[in-house]
Amino acid sequence: MSWIREGELNLLEKISANILKAGPMPKHVAFIMDGNRRFARKKHMERQEGHMQGFNKLAETLRWCKHLNIQEVTVYAFSIENFKRSKNEVDGLMVLAKQKFEKLLEERENLEKHGVCIRVLGDLNMLPLDLQQLIAKAVVSTKSHNKCFLNVCFAYTSRYEITNAVREMAWGVEQGLIKASDVSEALLSECLYSNNSPNPDLLIRTSGEVRLSDFLLWQTSHSCLVFQSVLWPEYSFWNLCEAILQYQLNHKSIQKARDLHRDHQALLQLEADRACVAEHLQHHGNGKPADARRRQEALQHYATCREERIQDFLGVLQHKRDSYYSDLLSDAVVA
Repeated sequence: MSWIREGELNLLEKISANILKAGPMPKHVAFIMDGNRRFARKKHMERQEGHMQGFNKLAETLRWCKHLNIQEVTVYAFSIENFKRSKNEVDGLMVLAKQKFEKLLEERENLEKHGVCIRVLGDLNMLPLDLQQLIAKAVVSTKSHNKCFLNVCFAYTSRYEITNAVREMAWGVEQGLIKASDVSEALLSECLYSNNSPNPDLLIRTSGEVRLSDFLLWQTSHSCLVFQSVLWPEYSFWNLCEAILQYQLNHKSIQKARDLHRDHQALLQLEADRACVAEHLQHHGNGKPADARRRQEALQHYATCREERIQDFLGVLQHKRDSYYSDLLSDAVVA
């Protein structure tokens, strides 16, 4: 089954989509695609078939998102916690993932036509090597596409992601790339797997569960959360429209919370910079208090130097991540 579904909406769907698009639309939607196993039990089929139906529904949902001008989609494909399931189920999911990434590579021309960039977020080292290499090919081959983005969270949990981001910052301090005083909430966001994406506007979980299950905990602190009772393989265009309507009804309060948070972050950074500058002037001022002009010049200089350090560090971090994929591709060629 193709990742990219062609085809138009029917007349009623088109009318509904146009009505929705008259209001504020989410640019980034995240899905916890829950209910595949319950769907399989309900339909008296094997679990693997339930997961296959779940993938088919993802492809259909991506088509709806395209028609609704939703430019970015993030899906929870496989949690680190899922490794605790039975060996047969985990092995089956790995085989399914391998088949789907092989299919994706066969569709590179179609992905290029639609400008789809594929990103995979998680600790890929936990996956079989052949699957890692397929993922690397998919990510690298679509890296330059920029019309729409699909982020697949695989071998992922949010707490693991945040822990890894803290580890990256600690490494940056150890290497002398950044100072301990440079560590901030904003920098942690830049060290997450999702650093290339804006935070989701809307997060949808299916199957009636009302938990986030360790998915995008950091990124969805100011997102609209919608929990729907439908099982994922039974998800419909109308379910998606309902969730978008919930987002629109709450858009003003969500945007206000985001603006307040952004302003608060900027204020905290300014206060941190002032504290660092004050300490520096105290140690290098020969006991004389600095006048307002000197303090302002020192503050501007410090902020500029801090930003340069951070950008250099993030550049090194991105190079590390790019090298991981390059090494996987090189090993695949040698093999």
